[in-house]
Amino acid sequence: MPSAESEPPDDVVTGDDDGGATITPYRDGPLIVRGDFRLVDQDGGEIDPGRRTIALCRCGKSGIKPFCDGTHKRAGFAAPSAPSRPRPAAQLRQVPDAEG
Repeated sequence: MPSAESEPPDDVVTGDDDGGATITPYRDGPLIVRGDFRLVDQDGGEIDPGRRTIALCRCGKSGIKPFCDGTHKRAGFAAPSAPSRPRPAAQLRQVPDAEG
């Protein structure tokens, strides 16, 4: 999980007050989810996050999945914060002009 210095406390407003969630992939770390969100398992069962800001495991090694427990550091997990190239699906969504 990101260090305490890089992660604002739960009660700090970070500028996104639109009522939705913000998901931030941290470089070589978890997905940080902030704001109003609902976390459910694959069967639709509610998972109580216990707070408004959570870290979701991205490395697959956490002992408390789906939450991050910091194991990514020991496991040497490496992933960028942003995609290195556009998603292929984004190219497929380009709709031809209706006029023509």
